[in-house]
Amino acid sequence: MTVGAGITVQEDGSLVALGATVLTEVRDNVLVTPAAGGGILDGAFLGVRSAPAGSRSVFPVGKLRDLRFMCTFRFKMWWMTQRMGSSGRDIPVETQFLIVEAADGARDEQSAVYTVFLPILEGSFRAVLQGNEDDELEICLESGDPAVESFEGTHLVYVGAGSDPFEVITNAVKAVERHLQTFSHREKKKMPDMLNWFGWCTWDAFYTDVTAEGVKEGLQSLEKGGAAPKFVIIDDGWQSVSMDPAGTACISDNAANFANRLYNIKENHKFQKNGRKGHREDDPANGLAHIVSEIKGKHELKYVYVWHAITGYWGGVRPGADGMEHYQSKMQYPVSSPGVQKHEPCLFLDSIAANGLGLVNPDKVFSFYNELHSYLASAGIDGVKVDVQNILEVVGAGHGGRVLLARKYQQALEASIARNFRDNGIISCMSHNTDNLYSSKRSAVVRASDDFWPRDPASHTIHIASVAYNTVFVGEFMQPDWDMFHSVHPMAEYHAAARAVGGCAIYVSDKPGNHDFDLLRKLVLPDGSILRAKLPGRPTRDCLFSDPTRDGKSILKIWNLNAHSGVIGAFNCQGAGWCRAGKKNLIHDVQPGTITGALRGRDVSRLPEVAGDGWNGDVVIYSHVAAEVIVLPKDAVLPVTLRPREYEVFTVVPLKRLPTGASFAPIGLIGMFNSGGGVTGMSDGNDGGVEVKVRGAGTVGAYSSMRPKSVTVDSEVVDFSYDDGTGLVTFEVGVPERELYSWTVSVDY
Repeated sequence: MTVGAGITVQEDGSLVALGATVLTEVRDNVLVTPAAGGGILDGAFLGVRSAPAGSRSVFPVGKLRDLRFMCTFRFKMWWMTQRMGSSGRDIPVETQFLIVEAADGARDEQSAVYTVFLPILEGSFRAVLQGNEDDELEICLESGDPAVESFEGTHLVYVGAGSDPFEVITNAVKAVERHLQTFSHREKKKMPDMLNWFGWCTWDAFYTDVTAEGVKEGLQSLEKGGAAPKFVIIDDGWQSVSMDPAGTACISDNAANFANRLYNIKENHKFQKNGRKGHREDDPANGLAHIVSEIKGKHELKYVYVWHAITGYWGGVRPGADGMEHYQSKMQYPVSSPGVQKHEPCLFLDSIAANGLGLVNPDKVFSFYNELHSYLASAGIDGVKVDVQNILEVVGAGHGGRVLLARKYQQALEASIARNFRDNGIISCMSHNTDNLYSSKRSAVVRASDDFWPRDPASHTIHIASVAYNTVFVGEFMQPDWDMFHSVHPMAEYHAAARAVGGCAIYVSDKPGNHDFDLLRKLVLPDGSILRAKLPGRPTRDCLFSDPTRDGKSILKIWNLNAHSGVIGAFNCQGAGWCRAGKKNLIHDVQPGTITGALRGRDVSRLPEVAGDGWNGDVVIYSHVAAEVIVLPKDAVLPVTLRPREYEVFTVVPLKRLPTGASFAPIGLIGMFNSGGGVTGMSDGNDGGVEVKVRGAGTVGAYSSMRPKSVTVDSEVVDFSYDDGTGLVTFEVGVPERELYSWTVSVDY
C-alpha cells in the first residue's frame, strides 16, 4: 500500500480518497507522496518512477469509471472551458483542473467525497491531464524546449479530498502554493479599486480605429445619460505599430493586424495633441498625458487603463527599432503543444509562424516593461490590461522551456506593475495556462473566459457557463473578470445579471449614443460605484457536475456572498456549446426547452458566515425579475422555471429573529440586480428594533413579519409601504451627497 495523507493506493491497485475509490488499476510506477506542512491532512502528490527523459511524455495513472467529474481544459490556446463526464475517456487533452465526485457508502450529498486533481509545474516542466480510450487518466508532461528533457517526476499532480468541494479546491491550491512557492492565492493579493466602479472599454466601440476623440465621445455619451464611467480601458489601437516591409498581413474579423510589431513605446499620432500620421511628437505633455488629463478632469474618471500584449504587441517588438535596441528583441517562431493543436486552429499562430515574433530578451524584459509603464504612469495612466500572455508557451525553445520563460516574464511584469502602478493596476488576459497561473504572485484580476462576441448568437449562453465553471479553478488565483458587454443587445440583460453576481468589474463597450440606461441603472449607482459581491461567482454545489449547456434539463445557478446576504443568478444556458468536431461555438438545439430547477438557501455555500449567531437556516428570497418575496424554511425548495435564454436573480437573506418577536431580513436596493449588495451593515436597534446601513439610492426593500411602527433614514422619519400578504417593507432613499455613503436606517416596532 502506498499512503499519502488520506490518499492511498491499495494493494488491489485502487486509488482511494478518504475511503472512496476514485481510480482503479493504478499503474505500478505511480508514486504517492504526502503533502507536507500547513495542516493539510488529506492531500498528496502523484508522480512516476523511472520515467525516461524527454521534452514531452505521457504517463497513464489509473482508470476512472462511473464517477461524475467536472474539468476545465484549454479548448483554445488562450482559454479554458468546462466539460462534464463519468469516465476517463471523457477527459480532454489540456485539462488543467479536475474534480471527481465519489462516495464512501451511500450515494448522497452528505456522503460524497470530492477529489481534486491539480496538474502542476515541476522544474522546467508543466503537467496537464487527459484521458485515453481505456478510460485511463494520463499525465502529459512537457517542457516546450526540445533541449530540456530531464525531470524528476515525483510531484506532477496534487490530489486533495474532502466533503465540501469548495473547501477542497481552496485547500488544494493553497497546498500547491506552499509546495511551489512561485505564486500566491487570491486571498493574499491586493485587489485594484477599479473593480468597485463602473467602466467603459473602447474595444467593441472602435476596435483598433480608436482615437482620443473617440474616447472623449464615448465618455460624454455615457455621462449624458446618467451612467458616468469611473474607469476606462483604452484597448488595442493606441500604440505605435507597423508591419515589417516584407511582412504578410493577417487580420481577422474586427481584430488587429497580427503581423504588426511595436516600434516605439509611446502612443501613435491618434493620441497626440494635434497629431499627424508619420510625425512623432517628442514633448510628453502633448502625448497620452494631454488626453488622460482632459478626461480625468472633465469626467471625474478615477482610473485609466491601456492595453498591451505581454510581448509588447501581437507581433512583438521590432528587432533593432530606433531607441529600442537595448531590449535585444530577436525573431522567434512558434512551436505549439500537440494538445493545443488538437483543439483549435489559431489564426494568430499562423501569422507568427509566417512573420515571426519579435521577442524581447528575457534578461531585458524588466527594462522594457519598466520603461513602458513608467512612461504610461507619467502620463496619468493607472494600470494596464496585459493580453496574449499564453503566447510565451510556444517560444520557449532556447530559453529553458515554456515554464521558465513565462516565469521570467511574469516576475518582470509584476515588478514593473508594483513600481509604477500603486493600486496593483493589471488585468491579465489570454492567460489560461498553468505556466502563468502558477507563476503569479501579485496579479489579482484575470479574464475568466473567451471574449464576449456580440455578433455570435451561439456564444452568449456559453460565455456565462464558461466563466462560472472556469472560476471554480482560476478564482483561487485571481478575481475573475467577465469581460465587457453591450447594454444594447438581445442578450444584454442576461449578461448584465451574470456580471451582477460574478463579483467582478462591470464595464460595457457600447458605441457612443447606443446605451440602455434603464439596464445600467440596475448595475450602477449614481456615484458610479457598483454593488460588487465579495467572492468570485461560482456554480452552486448541485450544479458542479451537471452540464447546463447540453443536457437539456439543468439550470445553471451561480452563487456569491454580500456583507449580509447571498445572491444567486439562475440561467437557462441550454442549446449551444463548443463543438469538438467543428472546433467552434455551435447552436446544437435551436429550440431548447423550458426547464425547471430548485433553489435552496444552502445553495449559497458560505451564507452562515454572514448570518450571525443563532441563525436557524431560514431565509427570505427576493426575486429580481418576478419582484416576489418568499420565506423559505431551512431545507425547503423553491422551484425555478426558465425559458430558453432566460435568467433570474435571487437575493438570499438570513432571517433574523428580533426581541419583539418579529422576523426581519434586509433585502436592499430592490431596483438593482444584486440588491443585497447595498446593505453594508446591520445591528440591533432601540427597543427591539433593527438598524441597517444602506448604500446607494432608490427603493429599499426588507422583509418583516410584523408591520413596523416607523422607519427613519438618518434620524428622519420617512413614509413606507407594507404588504401584509408578503411582509415586504419598502421606502425610498435619495441620492447622497458623498460617494460611497451609507444611510442609517432604523426600523422600529
